[in-house]
Amino acid sequence: MAVFDTPEEAFGVLRPVCVQLTKTQTVENVEHLQTRLQAVSDSALQELQQYILFPLRFTLKTPGPKRERLIQSVVECLTFVLSSTCVKEQELLQELFSELSACLYSPSSQKPAAVSEELKLAVIQGLSTLMHSAYGDIILTFYEPSILPRLGFAVSLLLGLAEQEKSKQIKIAALKCLQVLLLQCECQDHPRSLDELEQKQLGDLFASFLPGISTTLTRVITGDFKQGHSIVVSSLKIFYKTVSFIMADEQLKRISKVQAKSAVEHRVAELMVHREADWVKNTGDKLTILIKKIIECVSVHPHWKVRLELVELVEDLLLKCSQSLVESAGPLLKALVGLVNDESPEVQAQCNKVLRHFADQKVVVGNKALADILSESLHSLATSLPRLMTSQDDQGKFSTLSLLLGYLKLLGPKINFVLNSVAHLQRLSKALIQVLELDVADIKIVEERRWNSDDLNASPKTSATQPWNHIQRRYFRFFTDERIFMLLRQVCQLLGYYGNLYLLVDHFMELYRQSVVYRKQAAMILNELVTGAAGLEVEDLHEKHIKTNPEELREIVTSILEEYTSQENWYLVTCIETEEMGEELMMEHPGLQAITSGEHTSQVTSFLAFSKPSPIVCSMNSNIWQICIQLEGIGQFAYALGKDFCLLLMSTLYPVLEKAGDQTLLISQVATSTMMDICHACGYDSLQHLINQNSDYLVNGISLNLRHLALHPHTPKVLEVMLRNSDANLLPLVADVVQDVLATLDQFYDKRAASFVSVLHALLAALAQWFPDTGNLRHLHEQSLGEEGSHLNQRPATLENSTTAEDIEQFLLNYLKEKDVADGNVSDFDNEEEEQPVPPKVEENDTHPDVEPPLPLQIQMAMDVMERCIHLLSDKNLQIRLKVLDVLDLCVVVLHSHKNQLLPLAHRAWPSLVHRLTRDAPLAVLRAFKVLRTLGSKCGDFLRSRFCKDVLPKLAGSLVTQAPISARAGPVYSHTLAFKLQLAVLQGLGPLCERLDLGEGDLNKVADACLIYLSAKQPVKLQEAARSVFLHLMKVDPDSTWFLLIELYCPTQFTPPHPSLHPVQLRGASRQQNPYMANVLRLLKELQ
Repeated sequence: MAVFDTPEEAFGVLRPVCVQLTKTQTVENVEHLQTRLQAVSDSALQELQQYILFPLRFTLKTPGPKRERLIQSVVECLTFVLSSTCVKEQELLQELFSELSACLYSPSSQKPAAVSEELKLAVIQGLSTLMHSAYGDIILTFYEPSILPRLGFAVSLLLGLAEQEKSKQIKIAALKCLQVLLLQCECQDHPRSLDELEQKQLGDLFASFLPGISTTLTRVITGDFKQGHSIVVSSLKIFYKTVSFIMADEQLKRISKVQAKSAVEHRVAELMVHREADWVKNTGDKLTILIKKIIECVSVHPHWKVRLELVELVEDLLLKCSQSLVESAGPLLKALVGLVNDESPEVQAQCNKVLRHFADQKVVVGNKALADILSESLHSLATSLPRLMTSQDDQGKFSTLSLLLGYLKLLGPKINFVLNSVAHLQRLSKALIQVLELDVADIKIVEERRWNSDDLNASPKTSATQPWNHIQRRYFRFFTDERIFMLLRQVCQLLGYYGNLYLLVDHFMELYRQSVVYRKQAAMILNELVTGAAGLEVEDLHEKHIKTNPEELREIVTSILEEYTSQENWYLVTCIETEEMGEELMMEHPGLQAITSGEHTSQVTSFLAFSKPSPIVCSMNSNIWQICIQLEGIGQFAYALGKDFCLLLMSTLYPVLEKAGDQTLLISQVATSTMMDICHACGYDSLQHLINQNSDYLVNGISLNLRHLALHPHTPKVLEVMLRNSDANLLPLVADVVQDVLATLDQFYDKRAASFVSVLHALLAALAQWFPDTGNLRHLHEQSLGEEGSHLNQRPATLENSTTAEDIEQFLLNYLKEKDVADGNVSDFDNEEEEQPVPPKVEENDTHPDVEPPLPLQIQMAMDVMERCIHLLSDKNLQIRLKVLDVLDLCVVVLHSHKNQLLPLAHRAWPSLVHRLTRDAPLAVLRAFKVLRTLGSKCGDFLRSRFCKDVLPKLAGSLVTQAPISARAGPVYSHTLAFKLQLAVLQGLGPLCERLDLGEGDLNKVADACLIYLSAKQPVKLQEAARSVFLHLMKVDPDSTWFLLIELYCPTQFTPPHPSLHPVQLRGASRQQNPYMANVLRLLKELQ
């Protein structure tokens, strides 16, 4: 038959047939048209595409009942046209899609039409061909929100066919068509790779179908094995590709919290899904149930290709959805472990590729003749070992374990004959697990907290030969003899040295995962297995024994580390969060609310008390020990691998640093010891060297995890430990991370401020240590010594010299002038004379005298931190306010040398600081007063008027109000917050008055408030603090101070030098014996 290449020739041939089909819709006319189409070239068909499609589409649209054979012929003809042409219009693509889908729908019953299998197959193939015929990017324009109802109808139609049809051919065709609709087709006609925006749009669209797709495919996958493996394989592929696309972490992290308004009609908008956090959590929980069902069924499927596809499922979901499907990680990993030893080599190979740390097990089979008797004895001992470990006393256990150790040493590599027996391996492991059970009832483990941040700086004393051997002392339920524990360690080490390490590790890892009860013991055994496999401290009686390959040992260590540091095993509950309890405690004791309240508070309720170990405490103790054992294991692994452990630093150092910053003392100590073990093994000189050399990827990890703080809440601890154990060389590397921390704090200030403020405290403490203002400190020290000497020697020198009339006249003139200045009675002319501005000197080499040099990095950081502190000073949580005040104090110290930056920030912080001083809980007042003292010492002139106006009256009033209470109180009063507050104020007022150079009126207020504390009725410490106030006042205004003291108690009578002068009457002269006498005499002695 001739081929018509031109559109004109083809039109002449096809026109009569198309007209005839339009007039009369019969099967013969359709077949006639298809026969003529086969003689037309593809290029001509493309030109005449819509003309040819018109009669076919018209036939499908004609109302009324139509024969199935006719519809099938039309669909097959339409499929032939689409297979030879491209659809270039979006509207045509959508219309054809709807028309083909409607062929299998019955409007009357609103269910899939009960049509022949041939028609179903033809429609499915037509839909698949239609989607493949979409030209270029036209396929992506098809997937818009408005298509959602039609696309959903087609998806549900195909899922119904895949689940309910009996024909295997139709099931497979429906699943393949579903792959095409979901853009999972792997053929060459598949569209190009999608960019991020396209992925997000498609993910939002497909998310509406996820419940139906996942549940239906799960039913198909877990159906009868007789349906055929290809159907299960295709269903598995669609399931994990759909889930991994919709639940992909890369997509979800770019989803905004608020759903954007869609420009579609309301009914369509209701079908759209917004993949926000709650939806992800709920969907992930439901998918976990389905995934567990799939794993339970597929892992035992008789066909190896199905099990191989399960490995692909696990790999895809773990790589792409590790965060969104975090609850499924455990079952998925368990499935992989279960398939490692699959009977199919293909499945085994794929498992080993996914889990790179697994290698082929090599069973060492030795000479059986040599091991017959010993093997039989070991069999017998292994059988009775669990009973012996629970029934014998310590001596009996010691004897039994010594015998077991001897068998192992003699058998050497041949112990694998016993280990290869599942029953005997289980009995041996059960005995070890039982006897190593820990006693976790000690409440002190939970109580001991790491309050002092400097504890991390102390390096643990470790042996140069065996740093890993310093294992934390622990207590066991079934024995107390330390020798038994040493024997158990040797037994485990020998098992690791001679035994099949893969078998042993796999067995004990199963026990580790099986139950929380076994987890600590299994971890201890695993640690010793690896130590033994490395040949450390193992007495080898078989010189020809080949040690474990270092690379294989590293792979095993990697697998154990992955389990140790997994989410469910590393981040355990070790304490009860009590940050808000302090606030509640203060609300229950209103008398402690502020320094101005004046309430008598001689007793303070204990913060937290435990009467006996509760189940919660025991559980937390167990978690603490588990983490400590895992940390010790990391130290042992490092020593076992030596330099090879450097390859694992990227995965282990970060979590160890997290635990080094833990508030539980035991965990922090063990983590720090583990870091020292890593230093020894990897050749680092110190913790500082270790952190500095690996700071690049640590900083990168911190930066990445800060973006997902809800998933990584312990991230700030890593930066905190780095800052406390490094030097100034780290500062440029962490500069960006510090900005990330500040940005994250701005975002989560209401939820996670406590952990971030701890990091900021560590940062400022490090800056203060790394960049001390040595010149300024030395200047202040010399100045204070000089002032002290001059003030102490001033009065004796004055008394020794003879006073003339000119001296008295000059003194009065100076006094009047100073009084005018103090009262503000100074003319502008006087001011201009007194304050002659000195023009600034410009250096010759300075070409830009007005351009300020850039601020040092530490100054800029301190400014940024102080900005946040100003806002956080009013946080509702007391613990956060206390931490912020500490940070603010360090900010002032660091910024001291840059007054232009410090003073504006201090001005902004002042209102909140005053509020903390006057209207806050006593603990906050104490910290705030410490900040006030630091501010006074660093920027005195700036603070003078503010202090006198806002703070001093309330401080003085509080001291006066509390004085009678402290005078009547007993010895218990010294333990109350009210006493500590009085003491802190008295100790700080003196230096503040001296540094701020207060005027006479303000000094009188201070003196009047503190005079009553010179009474012998006051507590001794308050008397000492009050004397220190007057010692500082002597340096500022010795004459007024002397007069005040003499008015209080005068030890001598003053007689006039001449009879014409009236005698001076002092109030203190009439009080011969009073409570102030002792303290006044001591102060007058200092003044003379």
